[in-house]
Amino acid sequence: MDEQKEVSRGEQLRKALCYEKKNGYDRLQPGELEALEAYCAGYKQFLDAGKTERECVDRTVALAEASGFRRYTRGMDLKAGDKVYLVNRDKAIMLAVMGRKSLSEGVNICAAHIDSPRLDLKQNPLYEIDDLAFLKTHYYGGIRKYQWVTIPLELHGVIALKNGQVIRVSIGNGEGDPLFTIDDLLPHLGVEQSKKPLGEAIPGESLNILVGSRPLADDDGKDRVKLLALELLNRKYGITEEDFISAELSAVPAFCACDIGFDRSLIGAYGHDDRVCAYASLAALLQLDTPERTAVCMLADKEEIGSEGVSGMKSAAFDTFMADLCSVQGVLPRVCYEHSFCLSADVTAAYDPNFADVYEKRNSALVNYGVGLCKYTGARGKSGASDASAEIVAYIRRVLDEAGVIWQMAELGKVDAGGGGTVAAYMAERNIDTLDAGVPVLSMHAPFETVGKLDCYMTFKGMKAVFEAV
Repeated sequence: MDEQKEVSRGEQLRKALCYEKKNGYDRLQPGELEALEAYCAGYKQFLDAGKTERECVDRTVALAEASGFRRYTRGMDLKAGDKVYLVNRDKAIMLAVMGRKSLSEGVNICAAHIDSPRLDLKQNPLYEIDDLAFLKTHYYGGIRKYQWVTIPLELHGVIALKNGQVIRVSIGNGEGDPLFTIDDLLPHLGVEQSKKPLGEAIPGESLNILVGSRPLADDDGKDRVKLLALELLNRKYGITEEDFISAELSAVPAFCACDIGFDRSLIGAYGHDDRVCAYASLAALLQLDTPERTAVCMLADKEEIGSEGVSGMKSAAFDTFMADLCSVQGVLPRVCYEHSFCLSADVTAAYDPNFADVYEKRNSALVNYGVGLCKYTGARGKSGASDASAEIVAYIRRVLDEAGVIWQMAELGKVDAGGGGTVAAYMAERNIDTLDAGVPVLSMHAPFETVGKLDCYMTFKGMKAVFEAV
């Protein structure tokens, strides 16, 4: 009898004092499963429509304008409830819903990025060798090169002409379009290649895209396959080979977003990192009416290569946009920043039991356990991290719990296994309290990544809770 009492007391203490992670499907509220599926259907459409940052911006503008947003112009009069957006060089976009409180009391920000790892064409890409035509590439972002061979590829981007005309290119995602690929060595002859480490087996300079094999008819000159390719491009786009010099063309995987698993609980696609968090931030903002604090959504470019350049998070474009908003109320941007909060919305690594040796499971994000909060990112000794304060983590715990959001704490992997960064450090440098949060991803940076639908939906709910926080 006494032993039974002691066990009962222990169970009471465990319930009261211990922290236990639970699968999110065991914690869903009535009706949330249906809402989850509806949200993910919209997200899959967003992915298929935006395979580059430019296309993501186009899709974002269309969704924003359909929800009552107006393009911001400097000097525009703004009042509570007004919804505005500003596009930065067609590659990044900032959106805001003006709140009831003064900007001097700060704003709530969700910042994500819309660029993803890919293969960019070099500026002089087209060549022919041994009656085959290829395009030379320079990979963008942290990829595992061996994953990009023998998969179907599409070609997206723009070609800017000297007369100022900008031509949009999209080949591979239209009905009847051709696709492209990068060939690999057959196993019968790959003995020496197979002895090399994964990172060396496919050199960057061998990521050459196969684009043709038929020679131009009725011609005895050189490079007839290349010439036919140029003729076809000239017919469709009116370009010459020299126009590649001022082009931004990228090869991206020709995969449409799809459900994964017998239970359809996962989404497989190219570009989850970080369009899964970008869409969550955008969708949450589009649902706002008039928040107490102004809500700002920043969808940046260039995160995969360090957030550099005029369209990256380091750019002054964000500061200029915020300064313009502040000027309407006569508020100094630095005063606004020091009272603001930013959720750096970026994916985290999902624990994968197939590669358990690089994860520290106790502190890893699990699929279907909700949005992952990362106090710090960086590498090894937290290098490159902003490392949010204890007070900020406690604040988000309260905000998410009050909104019924399923969340978990997350770390990228074992301390010395590697590391990575987000835009958090660059928001923190602006004197904005910042915390990383996002969807756990399996096969991150691969041409085909996988996420849990529940985690996608909870990330959206989390972003909305942040925007609505007082």
